[in-house]
Amino acid sequence: MDAPSTPSTPSPSPASLKARIRADIERRILSGEWPPGYRLPTERELTVQYGCARMTVNGALAALVEAGFIERRRRAGSFVRRTPLRSGALEIPDIAAQVRAGGEAYGLELMERVVGRATAAERADLALPAAARVLRLAARHFADGVPIAYEERLIPLDAVPEAEAADFAREPPGTWLLQRVPWQEAQNVVYAEAADARLAARLDVPEGEALLVVERRTWRAGRTLTSVRTWHLGSRQRVVARFGPSGPRSG
Repeated sequence: MDAPSTPSTPSPSPASLKARIRADIERRILSGEWPPGYRLPTERELTVQYGCARMTVNGALAALVEAGFIERRRRAGSFVRRTPLRSGALEIPDIAAQVRAGGEAYGLELMERVVGRATAAERADLALPAAARVLRLAARHFADGVPIAYEERLIPLDAVPEAEAADFAREPPGTWLLQRVPWQEAQNVVYAEAADARLAARLDVPEGEALLVVERRTWRAGRTLTSVRTWHLGSRQRVVARFGPSGPRSG
């Protein structure tokens, strides 16, 4: 009597391997293990590592390019993408870089850093899961010792878990996010507001002073990465949008 045969474990499908390769690379990028500008292993090296066809690796890399995580350079390889500071009709500014580019000394004061559960209003507004944890930040930005902007920011920790351990007293939140967290979509809402007593105190201006307010959100794969409201001194900030037949361009 023949012994019963042992069922063999089915090999992973190309689609599941492609998803695994993409997830592994995305995790390394988001954790900072592979920083902006890092050169990825070659397609040949990845096929050996994952024991799959080159077409499977190529598909995973193509998906990462489309999602904005990497860029592919002919004859040079694939690299972790350096997130641009401009997108769409308006800039996503790095305030620290702007100040330094103007020949001034940049300064940062972290005024609040709180980790907690998202409120019901925040969950509804940002489409967060029921038990979502968020990081709330408030900070002032200085140029040559003078406050020029004040921001209040919320970062959902399910989307950006590494933000919980970041030292935002040393590195501005906006700079940290631009350099480490690739985004796919952004929205800016810009309007003017007169400084109330609270904002006047934070920006060292008289009550009623005209401020330029920028409300910004960024997303990746439909998930909110950050929501921030920044009050700028009206004399220090301007908004420029250049348009063409194919749509807006940064200017």
